[in-house]
Amino acid sequence: MPITHLFAGVAVSDFAAARRWYEALFGRPPDMLPKEGEAVWHVTTFGSVYVTANPARAGNALVTIAVSNLDEHATALVVRGLPPDKLGADSSALQRLTITDDDGNCIKFFADPAQPTA
Repeated sequence: MPITHLFAGVAVSDFAAARRWYEALFGRPPDMLPKEGEAVWHVTTFGSVYVTANPARAGNALVTIAVSNLDEHATALVVRGLPPDKLGADSSALQRLTITDDDGNCIKFFADPAQPTA
């Protein structure tokens, strides 16, 4: 059975504050508001980040996203008021950055190795 779409779920304790934070993270409003306390950002053609009010589960998400240019992405985050927690390379020399929302959910971005570098 083929998978047609992936939703990465992120539980938050304060939905209104989290929605503003994720709007800054993605640089735009959500693509969908399925119901009260839920927001969805389509980050690829078949992949989405789903933010939902669920205080009991808040703070335990880890979402990892590949971007075509990590330096440009890091700069854009800073401009939007979200400086990364950590920027660097791991043991595989893969360039990455980490940012954490107010609940402690960890969002990691890495330089897509399939993308050409300048």
